[in-house]
Amino acid sequence: MMKRLKKTILSLTALLILFIAYLLFNMFTFQSLQLDAEPIEILDIETTAIENFSNAIKIKTVSPENEIDFDSIQFQDFTNFLKTTYPLADSILEKKTFNSYSFLYKWKGSDPSLKPIILMAHLDVVPVIEENLPDWKHKPFGGEIINDTVWGRGTIDDKVGVIGIMESLELLLKEDFKPQRSIYVALGHDEEIGGLRGAKTIGKFLKEEKVQAEFVLDEGGSIVQKMVPGIEKDVALIGVAEKGFVSLKLSVKLEGGHSSMPEKETAIDVISNAIVKLKKTPFPATISPPIQGFIEYLGPEMPFVNKLVFANQSLFSSVITSIYEKSASGNALVRTTTSPTVFNSGVKDNIIPQTASATVNFRVIPGETIETVTARVERLINDERISISNGEFNSNPSKVSSTHSFGFETLKKTISEIFPEVLITPYLVVGATDSRHFNDISDNIYRFSATTLNKGNIKSFHGLNERLPVSDFKNSIRFYHQLIRNSTSR
Repeated sequence: MMKRLKKTILSLTALLILFIAYLLFNMFTFQSLQLDAEPIEILDIETTAIENFSNAIKIKTVSPENEIDFDSIQFQDFTNFLKTTYPLADSILEKKTFNSYSFLYKWKGSDPSLKPIILMAHLDVVPVIEENLPDWKHKPFGGEIINDTVWGRGTIDDKVGVIGIMESLELLLKEDFKPQRSIYVALGHDEEIGGLRGAKTIGKFLKEEKVQAEFVLDEGGSIVQKMVPGIEKDVALIGVAEKGFVSLKLSVKLEGGHSSMPEKETAIDVISNAIVKLKKTPFPATISPPIQGFIEYLGPEMPFVNKLVFANQSLFSSVITSIYEKSASGNALVRTTTSPTVFNSGVKDNIIPQTASATVNFRVIPGETIETVTARVERLINDERISISNGEFNSNPSKVSSTHSFGFETLKKTISEIFPEVLITPYLVVGATDSRHFNDISDNIYRFSATTLNKGNIKSFHGLNERLPVSDFKNSIRFYHQLIRNSTSR
């Protein structure tokens, strides 16, 4: 009996040792994918560029929810601003205008056999809520430069992209740079309300012209500071995909009446119960391909325990997803999220309403579709009294771009040259960008801006006190300037 027990213990010990050895082997062979590029000489940026950025913020290119509130004068002012501020780009490059205020510039390369690159940005901004004005430290459209920081709506989202690209083009034209690969610059004017008249129209034109790009670069990723658990260094997040989105409207109509004699269930009860069902049963957590890339790039840079877990992802996938589920931003990376955003019912406190409706917004992870999300919602609610309809603006998740392409490698190289201490990783963008309208133009669409985000400013764009350090703006110009050189010359 004792011999058998000893044998069992020895066998279990041997298995445990083998298991630990397997874990350690995977960890020690979990090699870094970071690029050791030579930093380049820092490009000098003139103060006029900062003044141009400030002036761009002062123009109120707001995309309103209600089309009747669209201020065409402000958008025309921005059109004139681009024309007068960047005369070389405006006169030397081919320029097309779409729906009056969106633009496509083309800098023709010397080698037509090379696929072009496309740089994207949007010149519109979200509105500033009137009642929040007292909480702004500086005027939201003042463009004030205070303590080496530019303040105002659009500094991060996304006039830094527009002005960064245009300043880099003007510099390269002054330098008499001759690209071998053609460069397109697409500037949309309505990204904040779906991009239907801007980027979508430009994308349709490029498709009709049979343009196939080597890669497309839009906003979406950034350099984050102390926001990746286990990583102290700054991390450049290159979006290789973005989540889809769909808003489903749940509606019900039941008999109403006086509030003194309520039925067991009212229209409000029915819709409320449906929302509770959806919130109590979230979509399953999953490691999608972009997050798989994130693990492969950042896992080797993590401390011992984190590295051990990430190196053995096939064994610890549930541990990894549970780590991400703990925060709202992490949770958004590993599942389709469920967010009730609108609830409508009732007109008076003593009347039981006949109707109730709610809008629930879902951000759809790669691997899911609008159809699978809708089917799951119908199955979970399981109530024939509730009608379910799609909202106006919906989009399936984007395709996942390669991390082995010329575009991704060039982005890695450029970021490493400008920011030598920064770690680089592929990433899943949880919001929506104009780049989704360019899916037919290139297989490799990336999302990155050379700006830094941290816990102090991440809620400022679309929120209060949006601002950008002057150093970030300068680095944005340096980034686009070097990216164009790396992408378009051999």
